[in-house]
Amino acid sequence: MSEPTNVLKLGLPKGSLEKATLDLMARAGFEVQVSERSYFPRTDDPQIEVVMLRAQEMSRYVEDTVLDAGLTGKDWIAENASKIHVVSDLIYAKSSLAKVRWVLAVPEESPVRKPEDLQGGLVATELVKVTESYFEARGIKVKVEFSWGATEVKARLLDLPAGRHGAIVDVTETGSSMAANRLRILDTVMASNTQLIANLKAWKDPWKRAKIENLAMLLQAAIDAKEMVGLKMNVPMALENKIKAMLPAERSPTVSALADMSGLAMEVILPAARERELLPQLKRAGATGIIVYPLNKVVH
Repeated sequence: MSEPTNVLKLGLPKGSLEKATLDLMARAGFEVQVSERSYFPRTDDPQIEVVMLRAQEMSRYVEDTVLDAGLTGKDWIAENASKIHVVSDLIYAKSSLAKVRWVLAVPEESPVRKPEDLQGGLVATELVKVTESYFEARGIKVKVEFSWGATEVKARLLDLPAGRHGAIVDVTETGSSMAANRLRILDTVMASNTQLIANLKAWKDPWKRAKIENLAMLLQAAIDAKEMVGLKMNVPMALENKIKAMLPAERSPTVSALADMSGLAMEVILPAARERELLPQLKRAGATGIIVYPLNKVVH
């Protein structure tokens, strides 16, 4: 088999976003086979060459044209001040379809009540440049030091002599880890989400741009489908308007006559969270043959 003429070099994040990203790629139609010993997974698309990299450094490799495109966080693009093209915002995180927050936090017992109380203090974080910009914009002088991990633990280790206090800036998805470590959030330094990015050279290449845009559409379609389900049912013709009024839909349900003209077939896409309350209502209202099925993609 001959090698493909065109190949898109795509970076996928290794680490906390890895599992969610590989799941999303699969739902979008791309099988990525990752080996624990290799940073170069196999993919079933011969026109895509995948490299696994830490999200923290992804935007640098994209900017330097080592990679044509990549998935990484808005936070790390800002931290690296990378000059890239943002193709699309993809709202998903490690365990939810939501943005994450970088928050300024102190121990529950700390006397610090607002960012200004940290004047002359010390802040530990992985997001050093963004954090420095946050305090500079507010005219608060603090020392920001890089944290090599376990940042939440350091909040209780940073209080300094002469009444100066310490804090951390760390990422949280739900806030549960902050509560578990008895930390109090003072402010949000930055909200972030995953972004599909491309280097400026690749974005000007017609073939690569089309390939990246197709990938963006499929990934977004997979995200949109993740919390949706499809629903089919049979409805007596006399109940058409009653049942239709009960159904949420993108526009309106699809309605067609059954082959024997004994009733109608209705199909609709709805939020999965609505299914458990809606199904009993539909059954009581007279719908029969109700089928619920998962979705892989929803293209708006």
